Amino acid sequence: MRRLSRRTIFALVLLAVAVFFLVKQPTEKEAKREYVRHEGFAFGTMYHITYASPEGKVLTENIERALAEVDSSLSMFNRESLLYRINAGDTTVRADSMFMKVWRRGMQVSRTTGGAFDMTVAPLVNLWGFGIEERSDVTAAEVDSVRRYVGYEMVSVDGEGRVRKRYPEMKIDASAIAKGFACDVVADTLRAQGCTAYCVEIGGEVSVSGVNAEGGAWRIGINKPVEDSLCMSNELQDVVLMRKGGMATSGNYRNFYEEGGRKFSHTINPKTGYPERRSILSATIVADDCMTADAYATACMVMGVDSAKAICERYSDIKGYIIYDEGGEMRTWKSADFPECVKRR
Repeated sequence: MRRLSRRTIFALVLLAVAVFFLVKQPTEKEAKREYVRHEGFAFGTMYHITYASPEGKVLTENIERALAEVDSSLSMFNRESLLYRINAGDTTVRADSMFMKVWRRGMQVSRTTGGAFDMTVAPLVNLWGFGIEERSDVTAAEVDSVRRYVGYEMVSVDGEGRVRKRYPEMKIDASAIAKGFACDVVADTLRAQGCTAYCVEIGGEVSVSGVNAEGGAWRIGINKPVEDSLCMSNELQDVVLMRKGGMATSGNYRNFYEEGGRKFSHTINPKTGYPERRSILSATIVADDCMTADAYATACMVMGVDSAKAICERYSDIKGYIIYDEGGEMRTWKSADFPECVKRR
């Protein structure tokens, strides 16, 4: 998982809290009878989980164990994690089931988006100061030099689980899909314990099932993409009503830095090697699982408005809500089959 700056962590915490409290919370009486709330800190961000537990069982240990397993497989910063060891060139590593699920889905999204989503973008992410390394002045020559180590077609996993890289300098970054995957893993954990109604939110990515304590759909907020790195604004653009599936939003309006009068976003275009600054402001994707939604949301930010609309219309398993700038005015576009939205009351 990507290590974030204090300012970015603060922004994500406020965003996560905003999403969490949009989910209709049960009263104290209801919580004691059926619904349980749990929150904590993982992967450099806050998480909030509400679930209807059979017989009032508290599943804190199950949830935290599931999150720890994801971290031990996919973290870029945990020196004991499988992904860290792969990136460090440890040839004794064999991919585990979690890595393979994420890898296969990531490769699928890479192919369908023409490489807009690419888990090998890590060297560029590091170069621009959004990854594991500190930022330094970036030159065109450095971008060109690093870009040769980026390309999902140049990495594969053999039948014995060994990750094969064309160049040893290549590294894998699962940050744009791993939080969504973690939501799915926690959701699977809850279902295994008999929970059919839950809302799992990790850093703004969400997986839901069933209904809230009032018997209605879970209410998930989409923030208005006001460029605000200090997270002073939490105005909502819309509220999505969901009873099943995953939802993820990607945007450049909070995770960026300014230097020399220029703004650099955390969304790096794997093809150009530069931070993406298109007219698209945020992309929200709904899919059957949050891992898929997370990956496509990132891809849409790289692709731009027209291509993002096209990809959402082409594939029936994803639904999109795109916010973009047109002539200085904020516009929105939704897939025809995007879930029902209501303004916050």
